[in-house]
Amino acid sequence: MYGFRIVDKLQRIEEDIQLSELKYHTKRVLVSKEFTFDAAHHLHCYEGKCKNLHGHTYKVVFGISGYVDDRGLMMDFGDIKEIWKNEIEIYLDHRYLNETLPPMNTTAENIVVWIYEKMQEALASDVNKGRLLGARVEFVRLFETPTSYAEARREWMEE
Repeated sequence: MYGFRIVDKLQRIEEDIQLSELKYHTKRVLVSKEFTFDAAHHLHCYEGKCKNLHGHTYKVVFGISGYVDDRGLMMDFGDIKEIWKNEIEIYLDHRYLNETLPPMNTTAENIVVWIYEKMQEALASDVNKGRLLGARVEFVRLFETPTSYAEARREWMEE
């Protein structure tokens, strides 16, 4: 049985671990973060209840890969959140998507590609400024309901 234990001493840089030891590997890794937003839309050229104005609580899942820096960190989850808040969510949350997105039918299939492009654009800017090592979007999943989603993957986007 495992008991509760208080750490005797916190590990210290240059004393217990060297700076050169922080980076454990040189492999590409993927980090993932999820967000939700509420929005209204309607579909054009569609016969069904979704042709009427309605709303969803969407869930977005990002998969972002890259290489770790000297600290062993690929990308801070807070940085993903900052991109989401400043570059993407402002067009989506509590919005009428037919009005705030570029001209398109606001299907999950169209919206997920737009979200992918916005995130990739933001990451490319950070890579070019030297803040991230090889960071790229691997996938974006956009859940329109808890059981239904559309997905954009890097290999499909680069075809």
